[in-house]
Amino acid sequence: MLSAPQLRREFQRVRQNSVRLCESLETEDYGLQAMADTSPPKWHLAHTTWFFETFILKPLGESYREWNPAFEHLFNSYYNGVGKPFSRPQRGLLSRPTVSEVYRYREAIDGEIEALLDRVDAGPDAAEILTRLELGLHHEQQHQELLLTDLKYSFHVNPLRPVYRPADPEQAFPPRASAPVWHEFAGGVVTIGAGEDRFRFDNETPRHRQFLEPFVLASRPVTNGDYRAFIEDGGYRRSELWLAEGWDLIDKEGWTKPLYWYQRDDEWWQYSLRGDMALDDLSPACHLSYYEADAFARWYGARLPTEAEWEHAASGYAVEGNFAGCEHFHPRRQTQSDDLCQLFGDVWEWTASSYLSYPGFMPASGALGEYNGKFMSSQMILRGGSCVSDAAHIRATYRNFFYPGDRWQFSGARLARSL
Repeated sequence: MLSAPQLRREFQRVRQNSVRLCESLETEDYGLQAMADTSPPKWHLAHTTWFFETFILKPLGESYREWNPAFEHLFNSYYNGVGKPFSRPQRGLLSRPTVSEVYRYREAIDGEIEALLDRVDAGPDAAEILTRLELGLHHEQQHQELLLTDLKYSFHVNPLRPVYRPADPEQAFPPRASAPVWHEFAGGVVTIGAGEDRFRFDNETPRHRQFLEPFVLASRPVTNGDYRAFIEDGGYRRSELWLAEGWDLIDKEGWTKPLYWYQRDDEWWQYSLRGDMALDDLSPACHLSYYEADAFARWYGARLPTEAEWEHAASGYAVEGNFAGCEHFHPRRQTQSDDLCQLFGDVWEWTASSYLSYPGFMPASGALGEYNGKFMSSQMILRGGSCVSDAAHIRATYRNFFYPGDRWQFSGARLARSL
């Protein structure tokens, strides 16, 4: 766990970053919610503040008085142990409280947390306060990523094609081999899961042994060019490539390409937070559902790695890459490399593993125990972080999870094969 001075600095950085991510928004943008699975920027700003108020200031602050009792209902996401949450699909209807009031709320709670940190060393609850504060910071980093993914979806339905941040000047990228290099792993008994030497979510624990059969892992993620070849070979019309639920979904929704892809004058383009851009064949394919990633892998004569395979392969690599701090907010082409590359950043990589508990997992008691454990059903694991993740928030053991039909996240794939 970070020390109190370290947590104070990180608290200021993370909280300021949420505000900075909204600097280019107009007031009308703060309430956008284009589908039920997304949330408006204003709600993300308020909910992350509510988290600090609810789980630190209310139970552990000295004589703290609630900012607004209605916020417990309006900005509670899913903590039934705290109260009844406001309907998620209707968050965009909350024109009040206003944007300015939400910012005042943030400033007030920030001040209360800073005051609490001034006296934390002298209190009997010091360790619990610091533990919850660090959890709250990682919670806010999750919502910073969601703010951007949700905003991108809401912007893309607007015929005016709003631009979140202007595009970078054109850069010359070196070419890269068209085919990935396959890296062999012997398998055997390996140890996965997070230790206790740094922050981790409860679903990353306990650290445990697992047996792996020998396998190979692709050196790079699936690229746009790879996926375009799948489309041109009739990938969305070949039922033998798809899981039954995936085939039903693409038939129902009329999917013929990844989210945000479109054609203009027989050329492929895609919408991004930096506006419309020509599809770069050598950049990682993005906004794939699990079903699409799985069908592509089958077409390619490969499969998705398990999360244990992915973590075992990635554990020896530094967490570095194209993250939100680069402010590109879009997957980028990697330079020529035969080594495993782009394991972190750019796109979350779907695995073949269902989101289930590790052996011996026990959720925390109370409402904070609802953070991860109760979602261990019907979802799939992704690894590695994305171009809108905070680099300080990502690690090899991090387990992200979404439903297999979700594709508005920055999700891609890396292939594996059994030996």
